[in-house]
Amino acid sequence: MHQLSRLEILIGQEKIEKIKNTTVLIIGLGGVGSFALESIIRNGIENVIIVDNDKIDITNINRQLIALHSNIGEYKTDAFERRIKDINPNCNVKKITKFITEENINELFENKIDYIIDACDTIKVKMELIRIATKQNIKIISSMSMGYKMNPERIRIMDIRKTSYDPIAKKIRKMVRDEKINKKIMVVCSDEKNKRTNTKTIGSNCIVPSTAGLYCASYIINDICGDIND
Repeated sequence: MHQLSRLEILIGQEKIEKIKNTTVLIIGLGGVGSFALESIIRNGIENVIIVDNDKIDITNINRQLIALHSNIGEYKTDAFERRIKDINPNCNVKKITKFITEENINELFENKIDYIIDACDTIKVKMELIRIATKQNIKIISSMSMGYKMNPERIRIMDIRKTSYDPIAKKIRKMVRDEKINKKIMVVCSDEKNKRTNTKTIGSNCIVPSTAGLYCASYIINDICGDIND
């Protein structure tokens, strides 16, 4: 028996090996990204590039998997590297602890990448990731806004063209249309309308972002297995 024995029962040893040999770039280790990252690691991914410039803050504890009272003030990439190695010592982890912009984004693609999980908050970076992934034929799953929402049952995996209500998705839909991108651009999106608040700080809980993160991981693992994704 080994730590992926239960998964092997479902998908077989050949697909386990495919998963192990896949490289995933994940940008943003917050509410969505933290759950997406841990899920792909527990499902056998052994090559990850993790990108985040933030340190763990007490306000992260309500929704981010990596955030604990014991590691407040630590870089998320450092805390996650340690956690990943504790889950699977064989995992190859490359850390990029910097804020990604349009100017430095190409640094990410100096590595071999099979899939991208986009869980970042910067719309211009989300757009550039889609452009690069399309040009380089890298599969990408991009999380739309999960703030101001309470109902995880409203979350779906869909092509960006089928999204509604989400303000981030609206801007990306326009970009895809204006730049005549014909490929499917898969996103995790909710059709729940934002809850109104009296502050500019984005309100968020654990349930909605974590569900979105699990959907991102599910898309990649199932795509590798060739079972349900287009």
